[in-house]
Amino acid sequence: MGNLHSVKKKLDRLKVESIISSDPNAILNADKLILPGVGHFGKAMHNLQELGLIDALNHAVLSKKTPILGICLGMQLMAKVSFESENNSACEGLRWLDAEVVKFQVKDTLRFKIPHTGWNSIQIQKESPLMNNLKNDSEFYFVHSYHFKVNDPSIVLNTTDYSDTFVSAVSKDAIFGVQYHPEKSHDAGIQLLENFVRLG
Repeated sequence: MGNLHSVKKKLDRLKVESIISSDPNAILNADKLILPGVGHFGKAMHNLQELGLIDALNHAVLSKKTPILGICLGMQLMAKVSFESENNSACEGLRWLDAEVVKFQVKDTLRFKIPHTGWNSIQIQKESPLMNNLKNDSEFYFVHSYHFKVNDPSIVLNTTDYSDTFVSAVSKDAIFGVQYHPEKSHDAGIQLLENFVRLG
């Protein structure tokens, strides 16, 4: 669902060997996984199901503890459910994190446009190797209309202010997710991707 080549280009710049694959065996044998994505939650889950990747992802992430980084929609897919649908009904996600995905509700629609598009700063809420050499208020590039609503505050890694404060990154064990796009975020984004690929 988009983004794949932009992410690979940044990894190439870091001289990291990477492949784009929908092969379950490649996923099961990877040292680390990146799940990027832009687009519709339900369609993305359908695509993962059709490609036979959900079982492989569950085994790699939950059983083998392979580190994974979800980007934008890729982070949202880690939630229990999303309400991104025509009639606001729930669509089940991968259920790795105790969270749901909800649409932005803004009061001042002249000042705060949806989708939330452009540069915004992050606030670091806990220590994590993913945040090494990144400062509070580092700026990242966002494009999204839906955001994470967590039921488990311990997973919150970053927050961002846009009308209200929302969760912009999460981490739990070897599961990492960022709502922003590190592959479009210049030096800060490169640093984050380098932090991920250098995880022990």
